[in-house]
Amino acid sequence: MSNEFYFNLILFFLVAIIGLELVAKRLRLPPAVAQLVGGAVIAFFPGLPAFEIDPALVLVVFLPPLLMEGAYFTVWHEFRRHLSGILLLAIGAVLFTTLVVGLALHAFNPGLPWAACFALGAIVSPPDAIAAKAVLQRVALPRKLLVLLEGESLLNDATGLVLYKFSIAVILTGIFSMQSALVEFVWLSIGGVLLGAVFGYLVYKLLRYLEDTSLMILASALPGWICYVVGEYLEVSGVIATVTYGMILGWYQHEIMTATARRRGSAFWDIMIFILESLVFILIGLSLRGVWERIEHAEKSWGAYSIEVLLVLAAVIISRFVWIFAVDGLASLFKHQSHKPHLQTNWRESFVKSWAGMRGVVTLAAALAVPAQVPGRDLMLLSAFAVILVTVLFQGTTIGWLIRVLDIKHTANEQVYLNEPQTWAKLEAAQFAVVKALAHDESGKVIHPRLLEQYGYRAHLSHTLKDAHTLPEDVRKAHFNVVLAAVAAGREELLKLHRSGQIHDELLHMMERDLDIQEIAALHTRG
Repeated sequence: MSNEFYFNLILFFLVAIIGLELVAKRLRLPPAVAQLVGGAVIAFFPGLPAFEIDPALVLVVFLPPLLMEGAYFTVWHEFRRHLSGILLLAIGAVLFTTLVVGLALHAFNPGLPWAACFALGAIVSPPDAIAAKAVLQRVALPRKLLVLLEGESLLNDATGLVLYKFSIAVILTGIFSMQSALVEFVWLSIGGVLLGAVFGYLVYKLLRYLEDTSLMILASALPGWICYVVGEYLEVSGVIATVTYGMILGWYQHEIMTATARRRGSAFWDIMIFILESLVFILIGLSLRGVWERIEHAEKSWGAYSIEVLLVLAAVIISRFVWIFAVDGLASLFKHQSHKPHLQTNWRESFVKSWAGMRGVVTLAAALAVPAQVPGRDLMLLSAFAVILVTVLFQGTTIGWLIRVLDIKHTANEQVYLNEPQTWAKLEAAQFAVVKALAHDESGKVIHPRLLEQYGYRAHLSHTLKDAHTLPEDVRKAHFNVVLAAVAAGREELLKLHRSGQIHDELLHMMERDLDIQEIAALHTRG
């Protein structure tokens, strides 16, 4: 097939994304589900060749920006506050799932080498950051659960990939050293953090000297990929390096990026992440045809494979429940001694955490990367696809319903932040103080009366409403509806002047940009 054919195929996928997104909204499904099924259907279109996915290319193209985007919006203090719980999921749950899958599979099929059983366990053990984000952003979860699940999905890929790497090495060489494995895992983790921190520091310094918005966006986005590539080259965790860089950039972007760069950058990232997430699930669906053809030519029958695949599925799902309920149960036992109320949990939250274990691109890429000479490779491919399919299709579509049935509520100890009226009261008091100081000349004469009146009124109103839980909707909407009407009138007059040839296109675009900013601000503030 020519390069032009593959380009046209990508265009077709992009068109399919629009259609599948509309289908998902119509059927009230997570878009990831519609894209996964759509990709599987497209894979069997007549005349379409089997789609072979390069696992290394998939990881390096899709994983870094999606990990970085998740890390960019991570709340630092919440991440630190729940770090122990995140690590228990990102490391403990992955290790436990790998162990349970390996033991269960070897008990059922003693002829399969131990290392191959544990390799399969490592492939299917880490919940995927992309799948988790695609599903969790559509449901309403208590903040603590969301932080735990998103933090887990950012860090657990490193654990799963390390276990996978060692298992495959044992199969190919027959040599295993627990001490070497632990040392390498520590080096991968610490090295990844250090590498990400170095890139974060360099970009922090660089962005201060860039004035061009496009360069600023590019210079902040590229290190997401570079961290991953350099990390893999240096044999440290590219995943952790990318996540570390993303968290540092997310923390400092308010200081080092201009408002224009943030707005344009947000638009750039929104579109790119939407396309990449959608393409990932379509590619996973497309891979079904290759898995199907491999299994059809395998020595074992579908019936023989199905029992082992069901066993792996059961082990993956049950082991997560066992681990989470055991850890949460122990935390509850010691909550009084620890004096850490955020460790408290209940069985409903534990159940939702256990159910939210969606797998995705890392599982598929790891399975496709298994060398052909490894025993049980066909079983690994089939199990990987089955685990992705079941966790995304079944668990992903039912988690919203499960949250409603279990009546998961925000817990009181999570309400530790100022609300919107309190925040506006502090912000506008600070603004008014500056305006009041600058509104007079040296003789004390008021030189900016309108600004003084405007900011004084806003500070007084915010102070009056600071004890309310939310800003009054009727007052706010009425005010900003007038602002929006004024913006619309200005835009109409601007276009009239342009269409009649009275102003140049350059002036049109400049003034339209100002009107757009006014409209966006008014829409955002109105709610």
